[in-house]
Amino acid sequence: MKKNIGFIPLDSSLAAWLLEKLTKEPPISDSAEELRSGIRDMLNGEVNSLLLSATGEAELPPLTPPDGMRIGELEINPKNRRVISAGREISLTPKEFDILYFLAQNRGEVFTKEQIYRAVWSEDYLLDDSNIMAFIRKLRKKIEPDPDAPKYILTIWGIGYKMNDQL
Repeated sequence: MKKNIGFIPLDSSLAAWLLEKLTKEPPISDSAEELRSGIRDMLNGEVNSLLLSATGEAELPPLTPPDGMRIGELEINPKNRRVISAGREISLTPKEFDILYFLAQNRGEVFTKEQIYRAVWSEDYLLDDSNIMAFIRKLRKKIEPDPDAPKYILTIWGIGYKMNDQL
């Protein structure tokens, strides 16, 4: 698995050596002067770290909380029970969140309505296929860009639902 970011401590002696090398033998690169300037800033105490990117553009990893998950543009954080889609917070009822989180934790696995019900409701509750269907319909209205053509919560006809594992 490829890492997004590697952290390497750069002490002042290594920074000074690197700055001297870049000054005496500059590589043919559009970014060499920027790197020299960044190292100078570090040695002068103006900055305490540099972010180097192999693509030429600084690409930061998505800001998904370490205990949360990201599926497409959907970010789910179970600790604070927040759901963010395309940068905006989605308001969900407790049961809507529980259903979404259950499906997200088990991406790609197909669940019957009864399995979803048993996973989410701890107390006795009237199991009715239409109850789960209503919750899924409400969830889709809130999280799907086009609820009539869902991309997150998929219907598996004749069986139940699954969270899309292709995003």
